[in-house]
Amino acid sequence: MLNIGGLSQGIVIDHIEAGGAMKIYSYLNLEKLDCSVAIIKNAKSNKMGKKDIIKIEGHLDIDLDILGVLDRNITVNIIENGQIITKRNLNLPEKVTNIIKCKNPRCITSIERELPHSFKLTDKEKGVYRCIYCEQAFKRN
Repeated sequence: MLNIGGLSQGIVIDHIEAGGAMKIYSYLNLEKLDCSVAIIKNAKSNKMGKKDIIKIEGHLDIDLDILGVLDRNITVNIIENGQIITKRNLNLPEKVTNIIKCKNPRCITSIERELPHSFKLTDKEKGVYRCIYCEQAFKRN
């Protein structure tokens, strides 16, 4: 059994789809942080079979709801004094910019490279986002 020490202060991003931790690591630019980051890949999970987990030491000042766009099953635990003080599921934002990219080759964002990739939430139940320019739905891998 792998043992990763507990956090006294920080954030645990849990229930990441197995294999998805590195995508979230790079999206959050965690390589630029001057703190300990633990990535646990393919951890056993009763609910999911396998999952990834990211533990970040210290305070992180970002909107974590954005992570729901990348993986809607993620939960975030806020740790203070070695205890979970907040455990929350993510709320999908109504609009996201430059988080996901439009895959439609005929979309204006494919031609005009400097245009932001903006998507609006069109189906909250299914977590469907559509490009504001061409209406192309974003499909998770």
